[in-house]
Amino acid sequence: MAKRAGVSIATASKALNDKAEVAEDTRYRVRVAATELSFRAIRPAGGRTAVRTVGLLTDELGGGLSMALLLGVEKALCERAASVVLCDARGDAVRRRHYIHSLPTQVDGLIVLGDGNAVRPSVTRDVLVPVVYAYGESGDPADLSVLADDAGGARLAAEHLVSLGCRRIGHITGPWAHRAARDRAGALHLALAEAGLRIAGGEPLYGEWSRRWGRHATRTLLADEPDVDAVFCGNDQIADGACEALADLGRDVPGDVAVVGYDNWEALAADCRPPLTTVDLDLESLGAVAVEYLLAALAGQRTSGVVRHPARLVLRESSARAVH
Repeated sequence: MAKRAGVSIATASKALNDKAEVAEDTRYRVRVAATELSFRAIRPAGGRTAVRTVGLLTDELGGGLSMALLLGVEKALCERAASVVLCDARGDAVRRRHYIHSLPTQVDGLIVLGDGNAVRPSVTRDVLVPVVYAYGESGDPADLSVLADDAGGARLAAEHLVSLGCRRIGHITGPWAHRAARDRAGALHLALAEAGLRIAGGEPLYGEWSRRWGRHATRTLLADEPDVDAVFCGNDQIADGACEALADLGRDVPGDVAVVGYDNWEALAADCRPPLTTVDLDLESLGAVAVEYLLAALAGQRTSGVVRHPARLVLRESSARAVH
């Protein structure tokens, strides 16, 4: 590997171990050579040599969705006597670059945790270990990305509401710039069209992922279309705000208007008035699936493309009413 990069063995070792005295262009040549030759550093002998260590790189650790993914990854690795090294870049490009360069010397594989299935630049060429992208899609189709099935989840919600006899279904969601919001809205539109229906109000109401937006948009929706009989919301916070606004407007949930949320943020959904029917992306299971693909790659069975992990509908009182 050192010969291929045109450097001494000592320089190659320093480059792979991220030593400061190596020039960046030299470090890059060594890493490229190591990747081309599938070179992996041999770990020192010791009590943990049989244990695989997986790096988890995230930009957003505080959200409830991220925690579900982390739990899935950690549980799956623990069951295989492996461990995880967690690195939170906090949205800082410098921290992210540091972790991308330093992690491969410490771990056997890397899971890059995304945010809302958004497409982001691939980091695979910059590391020496297998990489799997979870809840975020790599911009390189040669990589493997395990995504939540946003469109499939929205279809579950739409089909459920149609099965209840709802015919005037509105949609309140987050920012149009978010891929998840667009995918969910697009799937709802198609599912309703197949049932001979349209979105109440003519189009989705895009805004914030917040209760405040849910309250405001619900009042706007009912002012335009007073006969709305269901609202599908892009997340549980919006749905909670929608339920609050409907109560203020004298509309019973679910008697007058059925409400369905998204994410199954259980602490919120179960405490909503009434408890909220919602789509669960099953992110803990998605994290475990990402681990399975990474372990397969470590065993020489690499996969590329996009894997969409199915969602499920969690039924609660906010849509529990007889067909009318």
